[in-house]
Amino acid sequence: MIPKFDEYKERFELYSDDVIKPGLDSIRAALKKVGNPEKHLQVIHVAGTNGKGSTIAFMESILKEHGFSTGVFSSPALIDVHDQIRINGIPISGAEMDKSFIRMKEAGLSGMLTDFELLTVAAFLTFERILPDYILLECGMGGELDSTNVVIPLVSVITSIALDHVGFLGDTITEITGQKAGIIKEKMPVVTGVLPKEAEVVVHSKAAEMNSELFIYGKDFKMIGEVFEGGLKTVIPDRRMKGPHQAINAAVAIEALWIAGVSLEEKHVAKGVANASLLYRFQEIAPGVFVDGAHNPAAAKMLTETIRTEFPGEKVDFVIGMLNTKDIKKTLDELIPVAASFTFVTFPHPQAATAEELMASCQYNRKKMTNDNGDTIILREGNDRKKIVAGSLYLLSSLLN
Repeated sequence: MIPKFDEYKERFELYSDDVIKPGLDSIRAALKKVGNPEKHLQVIHVAGTNGKGSTIAFMESILKEHGFSTGVFSSPALIDVHDQIRINGIPISGAEMDKSFIRMKEAGLSGMLTDFELLTVAAFLTFERILPDYILLECGMGGELDSTNVVIPLVSVITSIALDHVGFLGDTITEITGQKAGIIKEKMPVVTGVLPKEAEVVVHSKAAEMNSELFIYGKDFKMIGEVFEGGLKTVIPDRRMKGPHQAINAAVAIEALWIAGVSLEEKHVAKGVANASLLYRFQEIAPGVFVDGAHNPAAAKMLTETIRTEFPGEKVDFVIGMLNTKDIKKTLDELIPVAASFTFVTFPHPQAATAEELMASCQYNRKKMTNDNGDTIILREGNDRKKIVAGSLYLLSSLLN
């Protein structure tokens, strides 16, 4: 479900399937029909269970401070399909999307692709037409069989590995890592964040197989307090994006840009990291009210660490809505140590878990359900505790837009 995407499909009479079909044969055939726009781009390709969007936000901000133009393709849509394709941080216009759809219509792509594959082609056509200096390309799911994996990048980035999308990517860390490591290309360097040991083994093996130089956080580069040590050494005195995990994401972003050959200057790196922001990542939307897209156990663990860092000794009131495809119980279990209470909501999405399902999965005694609308949910309840609305990005989008 990509908001407003069907409007373009209907207007240009382009049919695509609203399903997930891992594989590259179809998109490669489609891209050939439109002249292989992906071959004309300087790409940094980003995979990972969590941290992709934040790492891209750091890279985007750092590149901006150095005077470079950027194109970003990301998912899911936060508001609608336009924000999945961004130029210099701004969602593309309807007119730009029209131009890409005209090309796809003329090339006869109707019926060839899934929705995400069709959108991927639209992104490549948009980027080829505008030609930003750097394209920051986020995998939709996995890596090896994801429709974005048709590029030869300047550097491949794997931000993190955890259990997620197990129905498609595998049931173990090793299997999931094998999918995400599929973005590693022959003799193209690889930068990773902190990985579980079994994941690191898989990435090492794949990098060796592909003759790709590997740079791992904590071994080849790191952030110690405010100091980044890697391809260059620089002080990062401030970050708008809070939490210990964001320090790692910032380090991965800096190292990836350095390895990609970007000429970085310390003052621009520091300013870029300080100014980087991303919707729904520990974002304060009202005094004491935050939203965060923690939608799986690993992300929930990071949110808990952020709460402990930012609000030492405090407990918070959680408002939670999640997709039923996620590991709900383990995600909630990660939040319990910093929870004062849980309020569960059902939100408009075909795969949304009901508030009743969330209640049943929560092993905490202070919990309730609500049918309140978004305005009521985000208001303070008259106490001194912080409130954090968390879970699916689709929930946050439905409440705030």
